Amino acid sequence: MTETNGVISQSSPYAVNETIDRLVTVLQAKSITIFARIDQQMEAEKVGLSLRPTQLLLFGSPKAGTPLMVAEPTIALDLPLKIVAWEATDGTVWLSFNDPNYIKQRYALPDNLLKNIDVIDALIHQALL
Repeated sequence: MTETNGVISQSSPYAVNETIDRLVTVLQAKSITIFARIDQQMEAEKVGLSLRPTQLLLFGSPKAGTPLMVAEPTIALDLPLKIVAWEATDGTVWLSFNDPNYIKQRYALPDNLLKNIDVIDALIHQALL
């Protein structure tokens, strides 16, 4: 696991599509809403451009997110939560997401609300088992 500029990256032993499929399965089992799944490689190909496998997943829980937006409406810029699975030039697949502590600091959220967004590590762990 690495962290750079508020972004945490975790390697995956699975291909990009399978990594996101596994994460979707975990989210669905927990009744977490999936708002969008964007295949950015496919979108690039539609306009004649090349991109290594890359998929973005937007997900969350209005029950968890709403108190955050009540506390700081501009956090909606970072909600719902996002995770991107991408393939590096060496073939390694990574899952990258915003560090919850970075988001907390960015919006000066009270400590008691961190738990509302500090879920991605656990979800990734379950998806990559």
